[in-house]
Amino acid sequence: MGTRRGRPVSGPGRALLVVGDVVTDVVARHRTPLAAATDTAAEIRTLPGGAGANAACWAVRSGCADVRLLGRVGTDAADWHEQALIRAGVRPLLVPDAEAATATVIALVDASAERTFLTDSGAALRLSPADWTAGLLDGVAALHLSGYLFFAATSRETARRALRDAREAGVPVSVDPASAGFLAELGVEGFLTATEGADVLLPNADEARLLAGGREPEAAAAELSRRHPLVVVTLGATGALVAEGGAVTARVAAPPVPAALRVDSTGAGDAFTGAFLAARLAGADAAKAAEAGCRAGAEAVTLVGGRPPESRSPGPPESP
Repeated sequence: MGTRRGRPVSGPGRALLVVGDVVTDVVARHRTPLAAATDTAAEIRTLPGGAGANAACWAVRSGCADVRLLGRVGTDAADWHEQALIRAGVRPLLVPDAEAATATVIALVDASAERTFLTDSGAALRLSPADWTAGLLDGVAALHLSGYLFFAATSRETARRALRDAREAGVPVSVDPASAGFLAELGVEGFLTATEGADVLLPNADEARLLAGGREPEAAAAELSRRHPLVVVTLGATGALVAEGGAVTARVAAPPVPAALRVDSTGAGDAFTGAFLAARLAGADAAKAAEAGCRAGAEAVTLVGGRPPESRSPGPPESP
């Protein structure tokens, strides 16, 4: 087990604790289709990312004053990621891993701002039960689990322990399924069983279809809300669906974003998640929280990378 960097401070239960992935993103924006076996011109940047870390940063951006992030990173980039989170206003609880490199994602972003990921999970999915303690819930009002944790045995057990401890402490739990591709590999029942007891499920349309046996988003949202009390399905540029108790209870539109302003859809779902959770902690109902999420998602597609803007952009991590 590594040594956790930083620690939460006990206090009133107003904090959001995110347990999830911290990733080094290599974002390559190419205006022309990829040319096989030769060069394709692209704008390439190395940025801090990860679904869990991105959501935490957007929660701060959306007004949550106390956001904490537990994740595992390689020693190769631990300091860089820690400083980026601190600048974003997130309290990092990072576990350095001397045996695995920090997770890395290559995001290929085409001219329409659609992205395709190549993912090396690295240290992220090595978050172990030894890295978790129920004491991390001190002062916490909500726990959010990144779905990526459920795609490897070690991190899945950690996520399950965190979910169990939160339930015992009366802390509501939300889960973002994270990846339709990885969900298909794990299996729907495996994921639904592992996330049993979560209060809120936040899938995108593809993930919802997969989890609900191929149903279209509205039917999928309704079906999934029979297993999780609140389900919010994001629909990209068309908004989001809110379902509770087996029925869709709200349809929320997303603010329009002109095509000329859309540069990168990386992290738009994470922005929705962070803003949604911040709004819920501030007392918003599910529909109003989904509206906040849609506004953040609309802002996110106008930015390169998965995080809200910083006052100064961090440079890439130094090579060890």
